[in-house]
Amino acid sequence: MLKSVVMGGGIAMAMLAGFAAPSQAAPQVIEITQVPCQFLEPEGTNHHYTSTKKADCVAINKESGDQRVEKAGEMTLPPGDYIFRVANDGVPYEVGFWLRDKDYDWTDKILSQKISVSGGGLLQGKTKDYAVTLEPGEYLYSCPLNTTPNYKLVVK
Repeated sequence: MLKSVVMGGGIAMAMLAGFAAPSQAAPQVIEITQVPCQFLEPEGTNHHYTSTKKADCVAINKESGDQRVEKAGEMTLPPGDYIFRVANDGVPYEVGFWLRDKDYDWTDKILSQKISVSGGGLLQGKTKDYAVTLEPGEYLYSCPLNTTPNYKLVVK
């Protein structure tokens, strides 16, 4: 059985019996929690840093960030659509999230070839979703407002 559907002045034919359009999988949700100066999930522990401003985290992560990232290793995901659900758990100022290609350079004039998703506005106790389609490659994620280390993400 066929049914005509009028769309924008044209006619589209839709088959109603015995045929279904391919379904698209829902994006996978990755939950990440920010506490002062770090993301919990990649590090596996809360270091209980005290921070009342960004500069506190700059100093803390200058001293220990590289070693903590090395110990944390990398998150590995298959290619696909994702929602990174980021929560501010106890950071007393606005935080955000930034996921980008490992070699992302904001001064590069050809940014359309690179992946970068970011945003702020996460006040204490708030959660925000960041949608992105990830293709095979190496990425970094961090929070410039909470000055976390640059955590590693590999998509393969």
